Formats: sequence, C-alpha cells, structure tokens
Amino acid sequence: MNITEHQQNITVQYCFPDNNSSCIKEVQGGPAYMLLFIILSCISVCTVFLNLLVIISISHFKQLHTPTNLLILSLAVADFLVGLFVMPVKIMELADSCWYLGEFWCYISPIINFLSITASLCSLIIIAVDRYIAVSDPLLYSTRITVCKMSVLITLSWSFSLFYNIIYLYFNGYFFQFQIRCYGECVLYVRHFWVTIDLVIFFIIPCSIILVLYFIIFKVARRQAKAVRAVTNGLSQNQGDKVSSSSETKAAKTLGIVIFVYLASWIPIYLSSMADENVTSVSLMYTVFAWLMYMNSSMNPLIYAIFYPWFRETTKYIVSCRIFESSSSMINLFSERL
Repeated sequence: MNITEHQQNITVQYCFPDNNSSCIKEVQGGPAYMLLFIILSCISVCTVFLNLLVIISISHFKQLHTPTNLLILSLAVADFLVGLFVMPVKIMELADSCWYLGEFWCYISPIINFLSITASLCSLIIIAVDRYIAVSDPLLYSTRITVCKMSVLITLSWSFSLFYNIIYLYFNGYFFQFQIRCYGECVLYVRHFWVTIDLVIFFIIPCSIILVLYFIIFKVARRQAKAVRAVTNGLSQNQGDKVSSSSETKAAKTLGIVIFVYLASWIPIYLSSMADENVTSVSLMYTVFAWLMYMNSSMNPLIYAIFYPWFRETTKYIVSCRIFESSSSMINLFSERL
C-alpha cells in the first residue's frame, strides 16, 4: 500500500499543489508534441508579424487610405488579435491542461477570441458589398463610398460583434455560472441551441450574402471585360478605363480568394459543433478544427503579398526602417509597373 501511494505521488501532478481543489495536471510531452508546439508558436509569431505589416502599411502611407483598404485594415486588426492573444493561449492549453491565468482572464479570453473571429466575418461581408458597388457602379463609387462612411461602418461592425458575443456568453451562463470542476480549469460550455443560432447568424446568412454578391461581381466583371475589349480595340483614349476595370476585376478576384479560404477554414468547425449536442472548448475535434480556423488569420497577409504589389513595396520600407524618414508617408506606391 505504501508502494502504491509512493507511485501515485510520483506520477500524479496537480496544477496548484497547495490547493486541495486543484485540477490534475496533464502535461503533453515527447518529441512529437515538442515539434507541434514549435510549429504552432511559429505560426503565432508569423500571424502577428504579417498582420502588423498590413496594419502599419495602411496606417502609415497616405496613398493607401481608401475605403477598401480600411476594410483590409479592419480584417488585419482582427487577425492580429488572433495571433497575439488567441493562439498563445491555445498553445498553452495544448501544452498543459491547467489554466494559470486566473479567473478574470478566463472570462476575458473567450470575448477576445469571439470578437476577433466575428469582426473578421463582418469585415468580409462589408468587403463583398464594397466590391459589388465598385464593380457594378464604378462611376458613382467614390461618391457613395467614402473613407468617413467606411470608418463609421467598421466601428459599427466591431460594436455589433462585441455586443453579440457578450450576449452569447451571458446566455450560456458564462458570467454568472462559472462552471469549473476543479481549480485550474477554464472550459467554455456552449448549449446546442446557441450553436444553432450562431450557425445561422454568423455562418449561413453571412456566407450566403457573400457568395451571392461575389457571384454577381464575377458576372459583372466578366461582362465589363468583354465590353472593354469590344469598345476600346486598342484606342489610346480608353486605356484608362480599361486599366480601371482591370484593377477592379483583379481586386474582386483577390478578395474572392480571401473569402474562399475563410469559408474553407470555418466549415469544419461548424459541422463538428452541430454534430455534438454538448460542445466544449477542450474536445479534440474542436481543438483541431479551431486551429484550422485560427490559421486563416495567417493566410490573409500571404494572399495580399502575392496579389497586391503595394504590400510588397510597403514591406520593403517597413523592414528597412525607411518609414521613419521624413515624408515617407507621402511616397508614391503605384508606379507604372504596379
């Protein structure tokens, strides 16, 4: 009996040994887990760094202060929060089953998590509407969509995201029924009813709107491309319109890729949420699909880097610290070759 107790003292560890109600610590070790932690940590760092480049680029360079780029900035801020706050916490939870950040941060963590995710979706919806107006009515776009109007719209979208997530957590008993089985645990329990509501409000309806708008955008863009080729036929006076139309079409295609990547990242976690009546944030399936969703925040800056020449140009200025030079914010980023 004494030998058995001695073996238990060696193998069993607690999150807080001085607390009688402490949770049992489950440490994930071994070379495979170490490699996984290193990979996920690198993804987190890259997500923060790449989205910070987007934020600095659009904020610093005056030429990028356009309504569409403000939406990209909003999306980058949401992705930046994912890389800075959400990913490190999830890595900590994978490495050790204990929650060391205290009860306050256990309350705040889901709010930051859900806020960044829902704000991303709101930004993508507004981006789809913005591209639809730009492609379908390009002559009136500059008068209908201004920087001031877009700033107000982005502020409203973030406010709505915050309000919805507080209501979501409140009605799942997160604030007044802190459900923990032992000290050192932080688990979010979501009722199946609210999973269904969230599926409709923040997946089915937004995704339907986005897909319908982009279907219309591509039809209009293709029709305009044919019209431009038929009318211009090499006439120099219409080259500006041709370039403008080509630019709008390219922007629509680029942001369409962003939408596709986003949907591919979101569909698995919603399907898994609907499969289980009681969804918890510590289940293996939820963890895998959640990380697939989080890594979407790393993909968007890479898409910009591939398709947007201005992002590559601003990155050179930022990395070389040339943005600290006087009048660097007034640099012309759109040369003939861009």
